Amino acid sequence: MDELYELYKGLYGDNDLTNYRWSQLVQIIETAIAHRPADLKREDKKGSGWYLSEKMVGMMLYVDRFSKDLFDFENRIDYLAELGITYVHFMPLLKSREGNNDGGYAVSDYLEVEERLGTMKQLEKVVKKLKSKGIRTCIDFVLNHTAKEHVWVQEWKSGDPDYNDMYLAFDDDAVPKQYEKTLTEIFPKVAPGNFTYYDDIRKYVMTRFYEFQWDLNYKNPQVFNKIVEVLLTLANKGIDIFRLDAIPYMWKELGTTSMNLPQVHTLIAMMKMIAGKVCPSVIFLGEAIVEPKEIIKYFGTREKKECEVMYNASMMVLLWNSLASRDVRLMERSLSIDYGVPEDGVWINYARCHDDIGWGFEEEVLKSMGCDPMMHKQFIIRFMEGAYPGSYALGELYEFNPVTLDARNSGTMASLCGLEQALNEQHGYKIELAVKRILLLNAMIISYTGIPLLYSGDEIGQLNDWDYRNHPEIAHDSRWLHRGPMDWEAAERRHDAGTVQGQIFLAVRKMIEIRKSSSLFRSDLKSIPVDTGNPAVFGFHKADQMMVLGNFTDQVQWVDTKYFDWFGLPGEMHDMIQGRPIRSHNNSIMLGPYEFLWLAG
Repeated sequence: MDELYELYKGLYGDNDLTNYRWSQLVQIIETAIAHRPADLKREDKKGSGWYLSEKMVGMMLYVDRFSKDLFDFENRIDYLAELGITYVHFMPLLKSREGNNDGGYAVSDYLEVEERLGTMKQLEKVVKKLKSKGIRTCIDFVLNHTAKEHVWVQEWKSGDPDYNDMYLAFDDDAVPKQYEKTLTEIFPKVAPGNFTYYDDIRKYVMTRFYEFQWDLNYKNPQVFNKIVEVLLTLANKGIDIFRLDAIPYMWKELGTTSMNLPQVHTLIAMMKMIAGKVCPSVIFLGEAIVEPKEIIKYFGTREKKECEVMYNASMMVLLWNSLASRDVRLMERSLSIDYGVPEDGVWINYARCHDDIGWGFEEEVLKSMGCDPMMHKQFIIRFMEGAYPGSYALGELYEFNPVTLDARNSGTMASLCGLEQALNEQHGYKIELAVKRILLLNAMIISYTGIPLLYSGDEIGQLNDWDYRNHPEIAHDSRWLHRGPMDWEAAERRHDAGTVQGQIFLAVRKMIEIRKSSSLFRSDLKSIPVDTGNPAVFGFHKADQMMVLGNFTDQVQWVDTKYFDWFGLPGEMHDMIQGRPIRSHNNSIMLGPYEFLWLAG
């Protein structure tokens, strides 16, 4: 506890108030240890190394989109087990404000489940049933803000001094104006500015996301203590993974962007130390959609651990870029950059998620390829919208800026891969190519070092949900295009290889089975991209023991084996997917349209 105390004191000062809050924190920790259930303590003895296993395969889903509620979800667990899923990421299910709640990220009570989804007791029951099937549970833990209706806000408004200064609130706009000079806007189109004036309290409150989301003031140690108490309470209900939401924004300082500040890393490191004492089997998944050089800092250091797992947002962007441009060089060169990820730091690899696709590229790499970064970004935005000549994608713009023409893109994996357009045209060959694109993306995220994360519905090729436009409360947000309800009628066709659903589901399930059967897919065995000599074919190897190749075009491609001489080629290799030997022809390997190979000796 001495190290934790030093960090706490370093952050909050050596004074009577700090010592008072420290004694409260110690009591919170001791209470949590005493109330930790015996079955969870048995798991704790095994430590947290489970996240490195090749058996880790995740799926993220909305409870009320995947099923009706937590009660109904119980009946769907066997479906997840059948696919081979070993951890489920429940999108926000804690109680949030009524009306617009930023998709559940405006939490009004951290210790209650959204009423329409069920109860906390039901969640505990679901967590236990998932564990019985070998499936771990991940939930969102929103750290930067709460809903303005949160009980902490209400206690402060009622005059309880224990809740003073838990939010950043000011009597006039003098300080807010100083902050605004250096703060960026997160949602400039729908939520401009970073402060909101409230007549009822006559104060300006920091609201970096939406006006109904009040930023917490971590300069007050009471905020940290309260958040830790919530974390440990939820951990003692069996939660295995906490997705720490919006962590770059947690600490605010005048004259800065208030992003990625050193104090944020101290806060996360302290939380990790506390979790290590109370619930050492629990891991943190950090959500920090920032530059790669900043993302890796959230893994922490050997001395100050932070998050075990981080999102590999760059890989998602690079995969889609490779498909659209039919050129893998940007992906190969970008993924080859060594940012210094620690040995026990693991990426979450995904191709789609609940959010939009933001086009952040390594601009210097683009320039080295002779590409203009701005022009290239415009190309990819228009391609994914379906507005570029020859595009097969069918998506929508998100956060379009008419001045800069900047935007992000929404859409399901299947629709962005051309399946929706092909089905609309009833074009057999286009359908075949779309399915191949879907499988190629899945093959990359399942084989690359890290934990693959599927997005619910992608495993059956679910299309865009255009009906969202008919619902005024969400019609302004194109991200609901890919948040449609699970099509269980379509899912019933998953065992029929003659259907699109069957072709995708059975192939993805097979990939997962292969991954889980071989230590080559452990997360401590790094993937190393290689130049294949063909800009259409992406390749990487793992410790000279495995080579993965993927053709990102609709044309046959050849790869000269001279690029792999060191790897044991030419000669005979075994494709783990097809279960057959792959021989070189005239010292070359052929890949059909969108074909991928998992080659091992």
